[in-house]
Amino acid sequence: MPTNQPIVLLREREGDRYLPVWIGAAEAAAIAFAQQGVTPPRPLTHDLLRDVISALGHQLREVRIVELRDNVFYASLVFGEGVEVSSRTSDAIALALRAQAPIRVEDAVIDEAGVVVTEDEDDEVERFREFLDQVSAEDFDTPGGSEGSPESNRGD
Repeated sequence: MPTNQPIVLLREREGDRYLPVWIGAAEAAAIAFAQQGVTPPRPLTHDLLRDVISALGHQLREVRIVELRDNVFYASLVFGEGVEVSSRTSDAIALALRAQAPIRVEDAVIDEAGVVVTEDEDDEVERFREFLDQVSAEDFDTPGGSEGSPESNRGD
Protein backbone atom coordinates (compact mmCIF):
# COMPACT_ATOMS: atom_id res chain seq x y z
CA MET A 1 0.00 0.00 0.00
CA PRO A 2 1.22 3.57 -0.63
CA THR A 3 1.07 4.23 3.12
CA ASN A 4 3.21 1.15 3.89
CA GLN A 5 0.33 0.03 6.09
CA PRO A 6 -0.20 -3.77 6.15
CA ILE A 7 -3.60 -4.99 5.07
CA VAL A 8 -5.47 -8.26 5.53
CA LEU A 9 -7.83 -9.23 2.72
CA LEU A 10 -10.59 -11.55 3.88
CA ARG A 11 -12.36 -13.24 0.98
CA GLU A 12 -15.97 -14.34 0.92
CA ARG A 13 -16.20 -18.12 0.79
CA GLU A 14 -19.20 -18.05 -1.56
CA GLY A 15 -18.85 -14.82 -3.49
CA ASP A 16 -16.56 -12.31 -5.08
CA ARG A 17 -16.14 -9.76 -2.31
CA TYR A 18 -13.09 -9.04 -0.19
CA LEU A 19 -13.00 -7.25 3.14
CA PRO A 20 -9.86 -5.08 3.43
CA VAL A 21 -8.71 -4.60 7.02
CA TRP A 22 -5.75 -2.33 7.71
CA ILE A 23 -3.61 -3.58 10.59
CA GLY A 24 -0.44 -2.71 12.45
CA ALA A 25 3.01 -4.07 11.63
CA ALA A 26 3.20 -6.22 14.79
CA GLU A 27 -0.14 -7.86 14.04
CA ALA A 28 0.90 -8.36 10.40
CA ALA A 29 4.01 -10.18 11.58
CA ALA A 30 1.95 -12.32 13.99
CA ILE A 31 -0.49 -13.21 11.21
CA ALA A 32 2.34 -13.97 8.77
CA PHE A 33 4.04 -16.23 11.35
CA ALA A 34 0.80 -18.18 11.80
CA GLN A 35 0.21 -18.47 8.05
CA GLN A 36 3.76 -19.69 7.50
CA GLY A 37 3.63 -22.13 10.41
CA VAL A 38 6.55 -20.42 12.15
CA THR A 39 6.93 -21.43 15.78
CA PRO A 40 8.98 -18.86 17.69
CA PRO A 41 11.36 -20.12 20.39
CA ARG A 42 9.21 -18.39 23.03
CA PRO A 43 5.46 -17.79 22.66
CA LEU A 44 4.38 -14.48 21.20
CA THR A 45 1.35 -12.74 22.69
CA HIS A 46 -1.18 -14.53 20.46
CA ASP A 47 0.50 -17.89 21.12
CA LEU A 48 0.36 -17.16 24.84
CA LEU A 49 -3.34 -16.29 24.68
CA ARG A 50 -4.11 -19.49 22.74
CA ASP A 51 -2.17 -21.51 25.32
CA VAL A 52 -3.94 -19.83 28.26
CA ILE A 53 -7.35 -20.48 26.70
CA SER A 54 -6.42 -24.13 26.20
CA ALA A 55 -4.90 -24.50 29.69
CA LEU A 56 -8.15 -23.21 31.18
CA GLY A 57 -10.03 -25.94 29.30
CA HIS A 58 -11.73 -23.67 26.78
CA GLN A 59 -11.81 -23.55 23.00
CA LEU A 60 -12.10 -20.65 20.61
CA ARG A 61 -15.07 -21.65 18.46
CA GLU A 62 -14.91 -18.76 15.99
CA VAL A 63 -14.02 -15.14 15.44
CA ARG A 64 -16.72 -12.76 14.27
CA ILE A 65 -16.20 -9.37 12.73
CA VAL A 66 -19.39 -7.85 14.03
CA GLU A 67 -19.40 -4.14 13.31
CA LEU A 68 -17.91 -1.29 11.34
CA ARG A 69 -18.23 1.98 13.20
CA ASP A 70 -16.39 5.21 12.39
CA ASN A 71 -14.23 3.24 9.90
CA VAL A 72 -13.07 0.85 12.62
CA PHE A 73 -13.87 -2.87 12.57
CA TYR A 74 -14.96 -4.55 15.80
CA ALA A 75 -14.61 -8.28 16.46
CA SER A 76 -15.70 -10.85 19.01
CA LEU A 77 -14.01 -14.03 20.16
CA VAL A 78 -16.67 -16.72 20.51
CA PHE A 79 -15.91 -19.62 22.84
CA GLY A 80 -17.50 -23.07 22.96
CA GLU A 81 -19.45 -22.15 26.08
CA GLY A 82 -21.24 -19.31 24.27
CA VAL A 83 -19.06 -16.68 25.93
CA GLU A 84 -18.10 -13.74 23.70
CA VAL A 85 -15.19 -11.39 24.32
CA SER A 86 -14.67 -8.13 22.43
CA SER A 87 -11.40 -7.95 20.51
CA ARG A 88 -9.46 -5.84 18.08
CA THR A 89 -9.96 -7.38 14.66
CA SER A 90 -6.26 -7.85 13.96
CA ASP A 91 -5.73 -9.68 17.27
CA ALA A 92 -8.82 -11.81 16.64
CA ILE A 93 -7.52 -12.84 13.21
CA ALA A 94 -4.06 -13.68 14.58
CA LEU A 95 -5.63 -15.78 17.35
CA ALA A 96 -8.07 -17.50 14.97
CA LEU A 97 -5.19 -18.62 12.76
CA ARG A 98 -3.36 -20.10 15.75
CA ALA A 99 -6.47 -21.78 17.15
CA GLN A 100 -7.62 -22.94 13.70
CA ALA A 101 -10.95 -21.22 14.29
CA PRO A 102 -13.10 -19.87 11.45
CA ILE A 103 -13.33 -16.15 10.82
CA ARG A 104 -16.84 -14.93 10.03
CA VAL A 105 -18.04 -11.49 9.02
CA GLU A 106 -21.56 -10.20 9.72
CA ASP A 107 -23.55 -9.63 6.54
CA ALA A 108 -24.07 -5.94 7.35
CA VAL A 109 -20.29 -5.44 7.63
CA ILE A 110 -19.44 -7.15 4.33
CA ASP A 111 -22.34 -5.31 2.67
CA GLU A 112 -20.97 -1.98 3.86
CA ALA A 113 -17.21 -2.47 3.50
CA GLY A 114 -16.82 -5.39 1.11
CA VAL A 115 -15.07 -4.74 -2.18
CA VAL A 116 -16.21 -6.61 -5.29
CA VAL A 117 -13.28 -7.95 -7.26
CA THR A 118 -13.59 -8.64 -10.98
CA GLU A 119 -11.96 -11.69 -12.55
CA ASP A 120 -9.03 -9.58 -13.82
CA GLU A 121 -8.58 -8.05 -10.38
CA ASP A 122 -8.89 -11.51 -8.84
CA ASP A 123 -5.94 -12.60 -11.01
CA GLU A 124 -4.01 -9.62 -9.66
CA VAL A 125 -4.95 -10.57 -6.10
CA GLU A 126 -3.72 -14.11 -6.83
CA ARG A 127 -0.39 -12.73 -8.09
CA PHE A 128 -0.20 -10.65 -4.92
CA ARG A 129 -0.91 -13.77 -2.86
CA GLU A 130 1.94 -15.57 -4.66
CA PHE A 131 4.19 -12.61 -3.82
CA LEU A 132 3.15 -12.87 -0.18
CA ASP A 133 4.07 -16.55 -0.20
CA GLN A 134 7.64 -15.42 -0.88
CA VAL A 135 7.68 -12.74 1.83
CA SER A 136 8.82 -13.53 5.33
CA ALA A 137 7.26 -12.21 8.53
CA GLU A 138 10.41 -10.19 9.20
CA ASP A 139 9.64 -8.12 6.10
CA PHE A 140 6.72 -6.62 8.04
CA ASP A 141 8.87 -5.54 10.96
CA THR A 142 9.01 -1.78 10.50
CA PRO A 143 9.99 0.66 13.23
CA GLY A 144 7.26 3.04 14.28
CA GLY A 145 4.44 1.05 12.65
CA SER A 146 1.03 1.89 14.01
CA GLU A 147 -2.45 0.60 13.48
CA GLY A 148 -5.00 2.36 11.31
CA SER A 149 -4.84 3.86 7.85
CA PRO A 150 -4.25 7.60 7.67
CA GLU A 151 -6.48 7.97 4.60
CA SER A 152 -9.43 5.88 5.69
CA ASN A 153 -8.55 5.03 9.30
CA ARG A 154 -10.22 1.71 8.57
CA GLY A 155 -8.61 -0.79 10.91
CA ASP A 156 -9.33 -2.10 14.29
